[in-house]
Amino acid sequence: MGDILHALPAVTALRAAHPGLSIDWAVEPRWRALLAADSAGPDVALSPAQPLVDHIHLVPAKEWSRRPLHPATALSILRTRSAMRAGHYDATLDLQGAIRSAVIACWAHAPRLLGEAEPREPFARYLFKERIPSRGIHVIEQSADVVRALFGDPLPLALPLLPHDAIAARWCSEQGVPADFPLSILLHPGAGWGAKRWPADRYARAAALVAEHSGARVVINAAPGELGLAEALARELHTLGVEPLLLAPTVGQLIELTRRVTLAIGGDTGPLHLAAALGKPTVGIFGPTDPARNGPFHAHFRVLRDPGSRRDHTRHRDPEAGLLRIQPEPVAEAALELLFGSGTASGAHGAQGNAGIPPQPATNASANTTDHLDPLTRNTVGLAP
Repeated sequence: MGDILHALPAVTALRAAHPGLSIDWAVEPRWRALLAADSAGPDVALSPAQPLVDHIHLVPAKEWSRRPLHPATALSILRTRSAMRAGHYDATLDLQGAIRSAVIACWAHAPRLLGEAEPREPFARYLFKERIPSRGIHVIEQSADVVRALFGDPLPLALPLLPHDAIAARWCSEQGVPADFPLSILLHPGAGWGAKRWPADRYARAAALVAEHSGARVVINAAPGELGLAEALARELHTLGVEPLLLAPTVGQLIELTRRVTLAIGGDTGPLHLAAALGKPTVGIFGPTDPARNGPFHAHFRVLRDPGSRRDHTRHRDPEAGLLRIQPEPVAEAALELLFGSGTASGAHGAQGNAGIPPQPATNASANTTDHLDPLTRNTVGLAP
């Protein structure tokens, strides 16, 4: 989820600079809703329901990896390769920098295949026809450098285009989150692995402090497989006198839900990146991953990270020691600053960004792991650089 969201600003800038360009995207099925509304019909390209891309190739790579020798897997791969080759693309861009994404990019057989000169997985560079050097620290900046190399455009970054789903919007209203939802905070207690997961009782204390001083409603996002964690957080909040709204949205519903809340709090996780992509104020709580590389970027934000935390992507079950040194009070203070004041936060513990100025990443670098594959571009109108 995060990889797609980090690629979207550059592709959105490409779309704005070249509105006649045909842009297709290869993506895991579970992340399709980041590009097109679940309720979208077949003829919605470049509409609010599918605002950025012309066509989506669904690439169930995780399913293939679970049954690599099954005949159905071989057939699915052949069909995907055929569909991508039939696009007759002028260029393919790999914005993930993984061996898998680079291999899939090769399937398009485009004359140009662009990727980073120093990708996340070093062997991937040998599959690129054009290796693009990047001076960017944040993954959004790195993706932008690759996309800029397509036509040589400066491509100033902007908030990405995300789909609008009328059915998901109606679901939000039915769950008690109308379009005019009052001051509210959305909590994302989950994370990809335990070392990045701040304890539920601390989320509860921070949220209770924000609610006490602001009157904000508290909403909890229960991500897939994390309902138990969300319920534990809800119980903690109840003991502190706060009655939260606990929801388990789909990706499409989460987009609409995030549009309706005021502020988001979470760790290094896709839903927090989604809030930043939508321009929402965000408070990021980071431990073993470094926010300078993949923290909040566009929105008003604060990042809290202990100076003792070190970059480590080992998937430990327990929270990282530095993460545990972050207390609820600074998190609540950061949230209240974003809600009511312009205060400052800087140095190893955090950073501030503002939506009205050029994007600025948090001041502390890391890698993330998701299933974003590669955007595909096809020049259908003979555009010049």
